[in-house]
Amino acid sequence: MDTKKNNILIPIDFSEQSLLALEESYSISRMVNAEITLLHVIIESSPFWSIFTAKEKEDVGEKYKKKLDEFAEVISKKTGIKVNTIVEKGKLIDKIIEITDRLNTRFLIVGTIIRDNLKERLIGSNSIRLVREAKCPVITIKGKRTSRDCRKVVLPLDLTKETKQKVGHAVNVAKYFRSTVYAISVSTSKDSHLVARLENQLDQVKKIIEKQGIDCVTKFIKAGASSDSLAKQILNQAYEIDGDLMVIMTQQENKITENFIGSTAKEIIHTSEIPVVSITPK
Repeated sequence: MDTKKNNILIPIDFSEQSLLALEESYSISRMVNAEITLLHVIIESSPFWSIFTAKEKEDVGEKYKKKLDEFAEVISKKTGIKVNTIVEKGKLIDKIIEITDRLNTRFLIVGTIIRDNLKERLIGSNSIRLVREAKCPVITIKGKRTSRDCRKVVLPLDLTKETKQKVGHAVNVAKYFRSTVYAISVSTSKDSHLVARLENQLDQVKKIIEKQGIDCVTKFIKAGASSDSLAKQILNQAYEIDGDLMVIMTQQENKITENFIGSTAKEIIHTSEIPVVSITPK
């Protein structure tokens, strides 16, 4: 496959959650004019896999590929989007990251769920590892909704220098879907100077977004002595807004303020019922 093509990668095992990730990909594909690539990984570490002979393993791989090709053809006819397929053997997360790099993937979209204790799943530290190591934005689908009617883009803000990148991604999404951006800042600090900086940044972001012809609603929350984590407070606001998609930045360098990095980013990715776009600063 031509690695220079514009691709969205969907790891798929035909679970409900991976099919939701596939649904999420249709609108994103149209937004960036990308092809969709379905990836199924045969997990060689499974005890069940070890009972097959080499020839049987090869036959199983060919059958998976044939079925995946048939499924891709149905999806392509339904959506009008070119759908490619890859079936490979290996460790699930390692293989996803390898293929993401090989295809120079534009977006990686994954469904996260725990179904049983027998198979490795895209959940917990695995989803965080994908977000951390993938060189492209990662969209995680933990809940049962997708952003196909993405009218409300939730944009939590902090004081990091990478905020401009995050705003840029939110603007691109909002332009395509004609969405309203809801920019949110949450402060638990009593430092009046820090609070003033956050409020000023919120005003500046609103002006930048509106200059692009996009509606922007801002909300500043002084959390005070709330016992809720920062992630929970952000998510509560997102649910109150009834947001369709959340854009977060997963790493930064500024340590002077509480912001959604580390454990907060993990909590958002793990628990959000809204699809989350995680962007690693470049």
